[in-house]
Amino acid sequence: MIWRVEDSVDRHLARWRGKAPFDELAEGIVTRMQLLVKHLAHTKEAVLAEVGLQKFEFDTMHRLVARGGSATPSELAAELLLSPAGMTGRLDTLERAQLIRRVRGTDDRRRVDVELTGKGHDLWMAAMTVGAEVEAQMVAALDPADREALNGLLKRMLSRVESPS
Repeated sequence: MIWRVEDSVDRHLARWRGKAPFDELAEGIVTRMQLLVKHLAHTKEAVLAEVGLQKFEFDTMHRLVARGGSATPSELAAELLLSPAGMTGRLDTLERAQLIRRVRGTDDRRRVDVELTGKGHDLWMAAMTVGAEVEAQMVAALDPADREALNGLLKRMLSRVESPS
């Protein structure tokens, strides 16, 4: 089924038609993906603010949860592409908010592990719950079969750009 409602990308394409060489279909697809990603990023920022988190706080706690709730500062810094000083500042902020704690190793006192606190986990879970609702609302415009088809098409596109050729 072809969607007949005009959107901002249709107007964008009409403005540029005949003025620049481009494939209208490819331009429409890529521009719509860019706008959807931008909308999702803004919406997720609002979700995080709603639960009292900033993006950097959520990202750090998200990495901790993915690692089972504990990691070293250097492991987190590597995953988040941060310098050691940048990671220290981020952890200081999270620790002051009682969202994480630093724990000295029992075997090696030089080792420090970062752990999510109960408060941190609860806040992360609240952000994840609201975020999941936002994502569900976004894809609700599609019926289940269209969601499956779109997921498969996007996977095919991503696989092509990710594969070394």
